[in-house]
Amino acid sequence: MVIRAFSALLIAALGCSLAMAEPQWNKPYPELTEALRLKGDRARGEDAFVICQGCHRVGALGRADGSYPRLAGQHASVLIKQIADVRSGRRSNPKMLPFADHQAISVQEIADIAAYLTTLPVPPDNGRGRGNELGRGERLYVMDCASCHGPRGEGDPQRYYPRVSGQHYRYLVREGILIRDGARKNANPDMVKAIRQYSDEDVAAVSDYISRLPVDLPR
Repeated sequence: MVIRAFSALLIAALGCSLAMAEPQWNKPYPELTEALRLKGDRARGEDAFVICQGCHRVGALGRADGSYPRLAGQHASVLIKQIADVRSGRRSNPKMLPFADHQAISVQEIADIAAYLTTLPVPPDNGRGRGNELGRGERLYVMDCASCHGPRGEGDPQRYYPRVSGQHYRYLVREGILIRDGARKNANPDMVKAIRQYSDEDVAAVSDYISRLPVDLPR
């Protein structure tokens, strides 16, 4: 009886600890819920984005060296989640935090910035790789990525899956490695699992393929 009771307690404790350790990458929290609920204003967002342009550049085109991603044309829900995650500590980004923290922008401004960025055009001049492993990259993308990010890299705003078409190759490589290695705290656990066995060469190949997906997607 005592052994059985102890076993039950141990199983319950293990179950509890596993539940606590399980990544809750899309679990709602008050500030995220509020920002998603607010109606963003594009004109106000353009004004608020001025403090972000030093890194993400005018037009939110990012940098081909991968240091900063393109934000233009990204889904508003994805943008809101990432900004809110940085503010809350769910995603570690020391460079961005001073510009996204509560002293810098309000929750309303998060919604405004997202409303502005999602309407920006995405020109087909993003950084790309060498193009020597595109067949390999396509196979990996179809097998492991398309079910979430879409066959054309369009993403899914309802599930916080980002649009990846038009993104810079070097940024895709950098974030892919961080996610694979478990270093990005707010990564979707399904993606971590999907690319856990990828080599650096696999990450580079699929990133190169993604960087060449069409950017003229219907909005």
